[in-house]
Amino acid sequence: MSQHRSLKGASTITAKRNVLKRFERVELLKKRGQFKAGDKVIGLRKTMPEA
Repeated sequence: MSQHRSLKGASTITAKRNVLKRFERVELLKKRGQFKAGDKVIGLRKTMPEA
């Protein structure tokens, strides 16, 4: 009997996410030079994830 596809492990899920977590957005903005130490993390600008 085979296992249902929704029960597979999280390591097999490699779909591209459109929404980034806040810490991921801060890292991306730092890399682009649009975020400096001391800036507020609330109300960050919109970002497109890197391909």
